Amino acid sequence: MAEHNDFGATGEQMARDFLVNEGYTILETNWRHRSHEVDIIAKKGDILAFVEVKTRNGRFLGEPEVFVSRAQQRSYISVANAYVQGNNRIEEVRFDIISIVMNSKENSIKHVAGAFSTIA
Repeated sequence: MAEHNDFGATGEQMARDFLVNEGYTILETNWRHRSHEVDIIAKKGDILAFVEVKTRNGRFLGEPEVFVSRAQQRSYISVANAYVQGNNRIEEVRFDIISIVMNSKENSIKHVAGAFSTIA
């Protein structure tokens, strides 16, 4: 696996661990529908969270969460609709971003709950 793939996989594992520690149940990882993919689908109470994980090695270009484009948001909404309908889910749907910065000076994680809505 390429180094950047290892880096991303490490970030996704950190995100899963973070969510579990916050009381979420991980339902799916890297769930695909057609050409779209969602990093993590997690449940906590009445919330079904579709989570995009953004992992960077620094903040020199900005916070990782700002790199979720409108196109990615639309993709997540499409995947969420397919997942909810295909699995007869009734929970409230929320779109979250987990922003991770990993380098020799820091390892930080930020959970942006409700980062965008279905109006994307």
